[in-house]
Amino acid sequence: MIEIDHIGIAVGDLAKALAFFREALGLDVRAPEDVPSQKVRVHFIPVGGCALELLEATAPDSPIARFVEKRGPGIHHVTLRVDDIARALAELRQRGVRLIDDTPRLGAEGARIAFVHPSSTGGVLVELKEVGGGQPS
Repeated sequence: MIEIDHIGIAVGDLAKALAFFREALGLDVRAPEDVPSQKVRVHFIPVGGCALELLEATAPDSPIARFVEKRGPGIHHVTLRVDDIARALAELRQRGVRLIDDTPRLGAEGARIAFVHPSSTGGVLVELKEVGGGQPS
């Protein structure tokens, strides 16, 4: 079964973003989590059955810093939760889908993640996420 897990939003001004989501909308923002491999700090905001993920660059050469510099702040990716990420990647490869990650890697919340290239998704960066996956394979 595939479900929406979260929508990643790259932010240039974290204080301004937090003021909107926390103060204007009254949403709870979870404690930040650093993902050193991606040079990013994430702030999850539960909304209904999924979440918003504010992405704050922790280094000027991080993918999020480059994204904000090139495109400005805004929606970065959509994350779909899958039961078995290795199987999902194998099925996508078999269907000729272009992948950014051929194998899962460790992401926020200890999940195994992999990205699908926007050229195969109508221009949307799609992240696959296996919850509780532990170490990447």
